[in-house]
Amino acid sequence: MQELLGRLGALDSDVAQGLRVIACFDELIVGNVNTRALLSAAAALAGCPVGFLQTVPARQMRVDPHGGLLPDATPPHDGVVEADGQSVWLEREGSESANDRIILERLAMALRVRHGRSRAELDRRDMVVLLDGTAPLDVRRQAAGRLGLRIDVSYRVVVAPLFASWRHHPAVPEDVVPSSYGPLHVLVVPAGSEGCDAQPSGTGTAGCPETLSRSYRAAVVALLLWDDSCTRTSEADRFGGVLEMLLELAEESVLPDVERVSQIAGLPWGPTTLEAVVQSGSVRQAARLADVHHSTMQARIDTMIERLGFDPLEGYGRARLGVAWLVWRLRNSRVLELPTPGLEVVRAADS
Repeated sequence: MQELLGRLGALDSDVAQGLRVIACFDELIVGNVNTRALLSAAAALAGCPVGFLQTVPARQMRVDPHGGLLPDATPPHDGVVEADGQSVWLEREGSESANDRIILERLAMALRVRHGRSRAELDRRDMVVLLDGTAPLDVRRQAAGRLGLRIDVSYRVVVAPLFASWRHHPAVPEDVVPSSYGPLHVLVVPAGSEGCDAQPSGTGTAGCPETLSRSYRAAVVALLLWDDSCTRTSEADRFGGVLEMLLELAEESVLPDVERVSQIAGLPWGPTTLEAVVQSGSVRQAARLADVHHSTMQARIDTMIERLGFDPLEGYGRARLGVAWLVWRLRNSRVLELPTPGLEVVRAADS
């Protein structure tokens, strides 16, 4: 599927995006996620509310693109896909998108599979409860038990966008969970296991079931820091104690170092040079990482010193730059934006 997507993306981006929709629902069907999760995925992919109506037993649900529930409403007259006593529709304002039809068709199929398994629909979203750090401890423990998690085993939370490319999908508890970034595909894997191979994705810190809310938060941060250097997943452990600090940092915090780094990141050579300096211990090493002459790197570092007000290669300046760079990356991450298929083909051809 991924190879086909790449080939077709070079010819027709709409076709490639359609294949992404198919791949997304295939993964959700494998994960046996519930009705609300399927609707959340469809709404996120379509960028508009999605509705569901079932005749027997009577049930209706509407979900917005962020995964939130909406009040019941009468289905529209046009654009409704009906099958086996179930109806689904998109509530889009304006003209129809190229992939609206395929989103509805795959959603309808996934719902038929879901309700055809004779498995009771859980009104409790056990995964959501488990990952909610504000929920009472006994409630989280009960949710963990229903998900089949053992209190004496250590686990990690893995998060991925709905359009992620999967190479290894383990049979573990999973669901689509609403977040401030929109619906996320969430899995809980044993800490000592091979884990997941999904790009992009983030893997949180290890912990017992009752502490997985923190692993989830760490996994989201790791996902936002995912880049092309991550061969399988972006691991929270890679960032050590810095990640713990990032978890406690308020999103709206005003940090002068971050504002100065933002100015440098706006330069044509900024992001590449900032990453190289953070990852290196000398001018020459940074030059090698950025693939420039050391004199060019020295000139860039001189500019950085002037704008930062400190030397990023000496003393606490290294830590200040490292933290400010990670915060800037978090606040400017585009990893959750649906990638343009054509750009993926170009990257693959260049590698």
